[in-house]
Amino acid sequence: MRILLISAFFLFVCKTGAAQVTITNLLTEGQKNPLSVDARNPRFSWQATADANKANSQAAYELEVDTIDAKSGRSGSFWSSGKVLSSQLLYVPYKGKALRSAHSYLWKVKTWDTGGKQSSWSEPAVWTMGLLSPADWQAKWIGPSTPNVVNGPVPLLRTTFSLNKEIREATAYITSHGFYEAQINGRKVGDAYLTPGWTSYNKRLQYQAYDVKELLKLGDNAIGVALGSGWYRSPLGPYNPRPDFYGKDLGLLLQIKIVYTDGSQKLIVSDESWKSSTGAVRFAEIYDGCVLDARLAQEGWSATGFNDQNWQGVKLQSFDKNNLIATINEPVREHETFKPVKIITTPRGEKVIDFGQNLVGWVRVTAKGHAGDSIKISHAEVLDKAGNFYTENLRAAKSQNIYILKGEDKQTFEPQFTWQGFRYVKVDGIKGELNPADFTGVAIYSDMKVTGSFACSNPSLNQLQHNIQWGQRGNFLDVPTDCPQRDERLGWTGDAQVFSRTASFNMNVHNFFTKWLKDVAADQYPSGSVPYIIPDVFTDHHNEVGGSSGWGDVCTVVPWTVYTAYGDTQVLENQYSSMKAWVKYIEKQTRNDLWVTGNHFGDWLFYSVNDDRDGTSAITNKYLIAQCFYAHSTQILLNSAKILNKKADEQYYSQLLQKIKRAFVREYVTANGLISSDTQTAYVLALEFDMLPVNLRQQAAGRLVKNIVQYNYHLTTGFLGTPYLCDALSRFGYADVAYKLLLQDTYPSWLYPVKAGATTIWERWDGIRTDGSFEEPSMNSYNHYAYGAIGNWMYQNIAGIQAAEPGYKKIIIKPVIGGGLTWAEGSYDCPYGRINSKWKIEGNKLDMTVTIPSNTTADIFVPDAQGKTYKKFSVKGGLYHFQR
Repeated sequence: MRILLISAFFLFVCKTGAAQVTITNLLTEGQKNPLSVDARNPRFSWQATADANKANSQAAYELEVDTIDAKSGRSGSFWSSGKVLSSQLLYVPYKGKALRSAHSYLWKVKTWDTGGKQSSWSEPAVWTMGLLSPADWQAKWIGPSTPNVVNGPVPLLRTTFSLNKEIREATAYITSHGFYEAQINGRKVGDAYLTPGWTSYNKRLQYQAYDVKELLKLGDNAIGVALGSGWYRSPLGPYNPRPDFYGKDLGLLLQIKIVYTDGSQKLIVSDESWKSSTGAVRFAEIYDGCVLDARLAQEGWSATGFNDQNWQGVKLQSFDKNNLIATINEPVREHETFKPVKIITTPRGEKVIDFGQNLVGWVRVTAKGHAGDSIKISHAEVLDKAGNFYTENLRAAKSQNIYILKGEDKQTFEPQFTWQGFRYVKVDGIKGELNPADFTGVAIYSDMKVTGSFACSNPSLNQLQHNIQWGQRGNFLDVPTDCPQRDERLGWTGDAQVFSRTASFNMNVHNFFTKWLKDVAADQYPSGSVPYIIPDVFTDHHNEVGGSSGWGDVCTVVPWTVYTAYGDTQVLENQYSSMKAWVKYIEKQTRNDLWVTGNHFGDWLFYSVNDDRDGTSAITNKYLIAQCFYAHSTQILLNSAKILNKKADEQYYSQLLQKIKRAFVREYVTANGLISSDTQTAYVLALEFDMLPVNLRQQAAGRLVKNIVQYNYHLTTGFLGTPYLCDALSRFGYADVAYKLLLQDTYPSWLYPVKAGATTIWERWDGIRTDGSFEEPSMNSYNHYAYGAIGNWMYQNIAGIQAAEPGYKKIIIKPVIGGGLTWAEGSYDCPYGRINSKWKIEGNKLDMTVTIPSNTTADIFVPDAQGKTYKKFSVKGGLYHFQR
């Protein structure tokens, strides 16, 4: 093993054994053994690690792809890359002959290091191509034969079929208009929820592929599918929710490809032979919840032997198949479960359960009673000042699940086709004391791999990190929603933009954002303006509803974030026309190179005071903010043009950027460097986006600090200024001030909600005021991740983990000592492997341990115990221990 122990006085290197390279974590299009890939030339990634002497990096690779014969099931050689002299091990494209629809392939890789040593072949990975053409779909769109309204019962569809041979493989391809849940022979297909996910349905509709071999049997089989309104036709949007945005009719498209051991095949498809009915779920909508009447359950409806003579037929539907796409992002799945931490009887006499964590999902309830008895579960994030159940901040969302018992033994209930955001639930309909064992909180979120961790000697910061992570979990529900509880739950672009960098530390959001960005481009207006929310359900088909600075910039910022975090240039290629259209849209709105037109949200939810007589409220000119983001998006577009070798664009946007910055200084900056909006956000954005001439930047940082001191070391920033506040301070030598802001625990601050008992990030700095009262219920979510963007600074500065090159091919480790912290540790699973940075101060000495993954290099800056000076060490992959 290679260990370097480094101090101010000596260097010791221990080096034993010969390197043994192991190839692991084989991914196809960022997925492990995917069942449905529609990229015609899939890209392969892997990690190469060594048991010893990690200093030798990959210098060459060879890929081999084998085809799996449909008849025999045996594999045979299909394509080989030959030995390729390259250090690339991320997103290596397939370059062989055309791949076949719904066909499976194996691939493996071996590598050579810089010393010429060859690895063994990796264990093979497998992928299956999706249905690449509408003609590959033999299934027909079907729906219930009787009219099914948005607030009506959930329709059930079923069919039976027989299998008379031994099965080698079976793959189900399913999509729907509305949500679907499928069962084969009474067992759930897959473990995903809220399928087929949310996209711009009329342009892009995902289907899912499932391995269903183990659900099938020789002889008779049955399949049943329930359909819910979902995002397709549930009322969506605050204040005036619009039902049926994408269409009025629920629909199902299902196709099962079965391959027998003798090589013959059979297709099971949705068609006019299916039947339809309804069952126990009488109502299921996103905002209002679910009504389930167990007396109306059709037991065994998705199994063989069920009598469906009274069921009706189905109707064929003429929906398009040209918009069907394979799913590339992780599905929504069940995750953590929570038992009650407290049973409460409120001053009003309400029976309330506290789960101890603000989570997103539902409550699983076990109950017993008479036929017709009903149990109502209501959901809330907080209790009011008096300790009573509080739901005003849910606005029009009922957020209730009602279960009607059938009068037999104990039954277990959970809702279908809906979810809630809650910490507390109010239970009506159960007599006597509540039994904690009968209630389980179930968290759901997109099943992204956890990639980051952070901890330190300050418990409040650790709770802040916890809150940031749970804010992301609860709101990354196939799309990045703003909040999970009220009558909104929409893909607000500004929230995603400001949080994307922190999100990429906490979890692997590569595929999550890649999918969503395609909908950003799909829903972008012809003018280039970007809707406020994606998928866009605000547009009334006549007027554009978008174009705000900081929100529309999602189409440049998030692709750049994905590129820098994962090193994937294809994201820039895919989104480049969208990025370019956004900047062109702004350019057309400008006057004398100034963006001084249009509607903007500005520094949303900045610090303000009522009856502001002396100008204490931190109001920043919206057009000043717009100019800064205009420059920021142009800079990103310029950088992207360089990477994609678009020389003409590079020259054009370089010149445009200079004009934008000159106009900013001319309009908003005095000769001595005072910015016209003398606010924290104004200085932060001007510094972070390099809007000022070099000679004015340091004094601007001083003005920023002066402003912070005037507010007694409290922040006053809103959604757009907050993400960059501590970054700007650190960059210009005021890390001590950044720490003071971070550790401030009185309003407004990051730790004020922590001190108040928050378990997620709040929408407002004072969602609960110091006197225990609430902010206005019209805009007061207690699970709103935007202000959690500070997590990026904590990873990059306290733990010191930074990307010097895209994808962390080169790494910087440079922790900033301060805030009275005596230790901190952060880890991040980058595409090449795990990065770990841990430091501890004892007395006047600092001890630091760093892990750098193979096939990367790093500059490690080791601070002294006071954080005043650094020593730099340039290293390759390995484990390093430093003392100063």
